[in-house]
Amino acid sequence: MIRARLPILLGPLLLGLCLAGLVPPQGARAQPAAPAAEAPPLATPAGLRGAWFAGDCAAPGAMLQVTARAVARLPADGPARLVRFTGMRQAEGWSIGTGRGAEAPRMMLRGDPASLESAEPDAKLRDDRLPGETPIRSWRRCPIPPPAFAARHGEGLAVLSSLEVLEAACGGPAASMAGCIAALMGEADVSGDRLLSPAEISRLVRGMAWVLAAAEDAAPEALVAAGGGGVIAGMAVARLTLESLDYDGDGKLSATELAQDRSSFSRATGSEAGRPLRLEGVQEGMSLMRSLLDSLLLED
Repeated sequence: MIRARLPILLGPLLLGLCLAGLVPPQGARAQPAAPAAEAPPLATPAGLRGAWFAGDCAAPGAMLQVTARAVARLPADGPARLVRFTGMRQAEGWSIGTGRGAEAPRMMLRGDPASLESAEPDAKLRDDRLPGETPIRSWRRCPIPPPAFAARHGEGLAVLSSLEVLEAACGGPAASMAGCIAALMGEADVSGDRLLSPAEISRLVRGMAWVLAAAEDAAPEALVAAGGGGVIAGMAVARLTLESLDYDGDGKLSATELAQDRSSFSRATGSEAGRPLRLEGVQEGMSLMRSLLDSLLLED
């Protein structure tokens, strides 16, 4: 499993945690944004966002985390459910978010900053009949995060929120490498020193491992296992990333190092002297190096 995830996580930083491909190629022409009248709102109401709990705050039966563009339902016992919205609409007091997939899962939310109701309609229920007979669940705020939920899910939920920030900065029509790197530094720099340490890089990888597991409806024990696997993957990604991009050798990554050769082509003018090498030979050497790295680093 870890080996399958590593190609995603080992992108040319943006850690692959921007899930590779969020930033348009340099020189690519940004697509014009759709007119406001045609673009459906994608965000949940601000007052509904944050952590909600079912039952007594001392020992809740489940947690519901609402972000700007996702809902994660996390039972104390039972599989998680993470729906990341590609569309949202308002209907009869409900905010109805629709996720990806063949069944286009829907999450319905309504309430205010003090109370929340949710519904998860069956895929076969027509939109014009929502919520129908779908069970409606009530949620409450808790003044202090229940320790069991905070320990199990806190890091993953923090990175889920960061992922939305990175998607906005790195994948929009006006995205730029500089803006994407600034967003990454802002989300990952826990210490506030404007540098990324191995621990800060590992935190992002662990959190992404949790997000990937939650998106697959993992059971609580599987989410814990994903965090454990994320520790190992995080250490590997942090070490390889630092060794690849830490040009001044201080053991941390700066925004300048992340942007090196990725934000401009200032040194791409070349030279008129010399003769072209045979690229076939270079390619053979690169293939041998990849095979060696694969056998040393990615064996399960």
